[in-house]
Amino acid sequence: MITLVTGGARSGKTNFAQKRLMSKKDVVYIATAKVEDSEMADRVKHHKDSRPSSWRTFEAYYDLQNALGKEDNYILDCVTNLSSNIMFDLSKDVDFIDDKLQQVIEKEIMKQLNDLILKIREENKNLILVTNELGDSIVPQHHISRVFRDIQGRVNQNLASISDEVYIVICGIEVKLK
Repeated sequence: MITLVTGGARSGKTNFAQKRLMSKKDVVYIATAKVEDSEMADRVKHHKDSRPSSWRTFEAYYDLQNALGKEDNYILDCVTNLSSNIMFDLSKDVDFIDDKLQQVIEKEIMKQLNDLILKIREENKNLILVTNELGDSIVPQHHISRVFRDIQGRVNQNLASISDEVYIVICGIEVKLK
């Protein structure tokens, strides 16, 4: 089963995803964040402290299928971090990301996610994907931010179309969309 959980920042997405698996011991938490400063280190520590210590953590945003083991349940948190990490890996320090590079970035993001989803389905396991809903705000002023918002929007649409269930979380309340 593939479940997509979307919502705004601090909407309760991760809490909802974790609660769905809280009674399970065989859970792998796929963490996609890069820790590059103390603020992010604090965020990662908070996330680690919020989940059972019996859950295994796999930290990566490439080759996610390598997270699969004997466990049946997986949470990937979050798709948005994965996307931004891959985008900046592929765009380096450019000020403008043309259409061709946007397509390369989006294709690589979806490749990483699709490889994981394919393996999850092949092995009859469960995956909850946590992502941010970015399109409900103002249009970003900076080109790179607009490109990221657009790529993430298309990635979320793709994931929703191939997921068995889709939820949006608003103010800590989940609403089933699919």
